[in-house]
Amino acid sequence: QVQLEDSGGGLVQAGDSLRLSCAASGRGFGGRIMGWFRQVPGKGREFVAAITNGGTTNYADSVQGRFTISRDNVKNTVALQMSSLKPEDTATYYCAASSSVLTADKYFAAKYDSWGQGTQVTVSS
Repeated sequence: QVQLEDSGGGLVQAGDSLRLSCAASGRGFGGRIMGWFRQVPGKGREFVAAITNGGTTNYADSVQGRFTISRDNVKNTVALQMSSLKPEDTATYYCAASSSVLTADKYFAAKYDSWGQGTQVTVSS
């Protein structure tokens, strides 16, 4: 089981940039699909971005071109670089790890079996 600790959230203004980090410990980081999800009160967790062990990335349409996910398989870390932030990006962001081997599963929160504690991102207009 891999343990995740995400960090880097904060209060920023629209148009600013922010970088979220996720540190993994325990066994099994390598080979796992790593993802970022976000959640606002009263709603389910929304897919933001994912990256495979080999570096293939996928993004939600709402963040495509503004967010970049990356991973370091030596340091066991995952990052989400967010730029041109909008007020609608305000949410709690979660790092997650999936042991699924099915490519389509990367978009679904239910297919991830390890989660960080979440980090709050607030974008003011």
